[in-house]
Amino acid sequence: MSRVGKIARRSFLIGSAVLAGGVAFGVYTVRRPHENPLEAGLAEGEVTFNPWVLIGPERITLITPHADVGQGVAHMQAMLLAEEMRLDPGQFDISFGDPSPAYWNRAMGEEGAPFLSSDQGFAARTTRTAMGAVMKVLGMQVTGGSTSTPDSFDKLRLAGAMARETLRRAGEIRTSIPSDQLRCESGAVVLPDGIRIPYTELSAQAATIDPVEDAPLTPRSEWRLIGQETERLDIVAKSTGQQVYGIDVSVPGMVHAAARVNPRRGVLSSYDASAARAMRGVSEVVEVTNGVAVVADNTWRAFQAVNAVECTWGPAPYPAEQADHWAEVAASFTDARLDREWRAEGDVEAALSGDVIEAEYRAPYVAHQPLEPLNAIVRVTEAGVEVWTGHQMPRFLQQQVAGVTGHEAEQVTFHNQFSGGSFGHRLEFQHVTLAAEIAMQMPGVPVKLTLQREEDFAQDFPRQIGMARGHGAVANGRVEAADIQIAAVSSSRSQMGRIGQNVPGPDSQIPAGVWNAPYAIPSYRVRAYAVPELAPTSSWRSVGASSSGFFGESFLDELIHAAGADPLAERLRLANDPRAVAVLEAVAEMSGWGRSPGENRGLGVAMVESFGVPVAEVIEVETTPQGIRIRDVWVAAEVGTVVDPVAFENQVQGGVIWGLGHAINCEITFADGMAEQSNFDSHDGMRIWQAPRIAVRGVELGGPVRGIGEPPVPPAAPALANAIFAATGQRLREMPFNRFVDFV
Repeated sequence: MSRVGKIARRSFLIGSAVLAGGVAFGVYTVRRPHENPLEAGLAEGEVTFNPWVLIGPERITLITPHADVGQGVAHMQAMLLAEEMRLDPGQFDISFGDPSPAYWNRAMGEEGAPFLSSDQGFAARTTRTAMGAVMKVLGMQVTGGSTSTPDSFDKLRLAGAMARETLRRAGEIRTSIPSDQLRCESGAVVLPDGIRIPYTELSAQAATIDPVEDAPLTPRSEWRLIGQETERLDIVAKSTGQQVYGIDVSVPGMVHAAARVNPRRGVLSSYDASAARAMRGVSEVVEVTNGVAVVADNTWRAFQAVNAVECTWGPAPYPAEQADHWAEVAASFTDARLDREWRAEGDVEAALSGDVIEAEYRAPYVAHQPLEPLNAIVRVTEAGVEVWTGHQMPRFLQQQVAGVTGHEAEQVTFHNQFSGGSFGHRLEFQHVTLAAEIAMQMPGVPVKLTLQREEDFAQDFPRQIGMARGHGAVANGRVEAADIQIAAVSSSRSQMGRIGQNVPGPDSQIPAGVWNAPYAIPSYRVRAYAVPELAPTSSWRSVGASSSGFFGESFLDELIHAAGADPLAERLRLANDPRAVAVLEAVAEMSGWGRSPGENRGLGVAMVESFGVPVAEVIEVETTPQGIRIRDVWVAAEVGTVVDPVAFENQVQGGVIWGLGHAINCEITFADGMAEQSNFDSHDGMRIWQAPRIAVRGVELGGPVRGIGEPPVPPAAPALANAIFAATGQRLREMPFNRFVDFV
């Protein structure tokens, strides 16, 4: 069994030992480096200096182990390495590499520390360090939580610098010219007379010397790639249809499979596959956990055949009807279900002893719905297992597959692929373990399982359902008190529980975007209540902040309106973090805040911090006889340093579209224990004709580098709701908004 398997089942050992500055593993264990996974397979003439760089006589390969699910992190990681190695695009190949504890995600551990991102006190710093150490010891290779850039920024630049200086040292040995007279440029060591020795010609020489450990980093003033507009390495392939995603992979001898699993998450009571077995191209009908699968000679025939199987499904282990889900959430505002009181500042009870403003908000389940349907190829033999798919947790994938097949995790070879979207969906394992179950019944045969879109929706683990109740008070034109109580299912516990993991302590994602709001409200209280699991849920783009950010910023806007204050000016007055002030000032300038938007128009603002990134958005809407038109969106985000300006703008714009589309149109509801929405026609994101103009500004204050994949999502819904109120006087307190207003 792998080390991650042995240790992870004990859960994260975080508690008093962490707060005291240590972890249960010991200092030696924490400091000991992981083995370089590239060393085992070196061919003649190849050299590796660290887990991210492989150079041979023919090519240079940069390892980009964070999964690329469309957010462009393969390009970002390669640019960090190429910057320090003095490589130009086109001079290297990239590879996701094999799963390895060497690719542990420090930033994800640090992000999980339950402290405000602005808190740099001893306890906060010590806990972040300790949680990063836990990730290292466990070898937690994970992509998510907008941590790929902060995890990679220093790590990969140091790896690239090490490679550069070691190659320069190899050039010194080759030429007898002191290394300080050599320079590295465009993939070569350059001699004083201009003669160039390509890195590939120095690989054998470099393999004979120790890597240079203390290589200096390139100063920002000399950056060629970081912070510059560069063409993404995959843009030509994606623009011309040549990019290979997981669903495009083909393996010799491969068969195709489709599956149907109980849409109520219960058992398969019985089935009749006689019609399916008689259909053209069908070779096998097999049972899988809680369902049935059909194997055929192509995907379409597998789809048609599995749909012909008559199944009798057992009942759901959760309430069958949507109304009962909401009733359970509403009943969770009790002391017995209090997960934690996250903020308790001032005297809330006294501040709320007079006139009180009250409001209640709701956020529904929503699906992940990536464009590329979930798929996986699995081949099982006695010697081991091979898996081809795109996934964000490679080492856990090995463990989950091994649990199905009976192999050791180290016997599972995983070939990670580019993915056509995820939004959290490719943190789950069910489609991969289903493929493994089918392949177990066909030893030696590669089985490609593709989920139908309807099956993808039926088996999705949607965003958590949640509700908030706000009580507040204003005086003298100012917000004086806010008491925000949030009840939601813990998607973290649901998700990790499916792979046998505990999530110790309170779940900070339930009140994310509210407990960490960078506001100094005189009397401020935030309480989170854990709703017992209903339908199983999972991480969804921006996780808890996608719903709680809507709750908090909508209620704050109501309080500001009751106080008679300006929505942006009052937020600026309350903001207690220079980064929050900076994004609010930036978005005010960008949008021309303070102007009259004109007849039938309104401006709304929201500012939410998630994953350590404060993002402010202003939205302008227009009321028309046909409905609400979203005209413009202005966004400012503070990420310390914008590493890739093109990806930054694209991710922000995509996050806004994602947040708006789901706020307007999307929800998953249950009837008879099954999700009622089964495809894009009933869970419709934003359409092109609805999309607004989106202006983006990256604010760089020089602090810690942060990611941007998820933070633009949470402010979108409240900024839109606040804009609609400004234009119409109607408050929208429940998503999706199309229940209450029309959009054009």
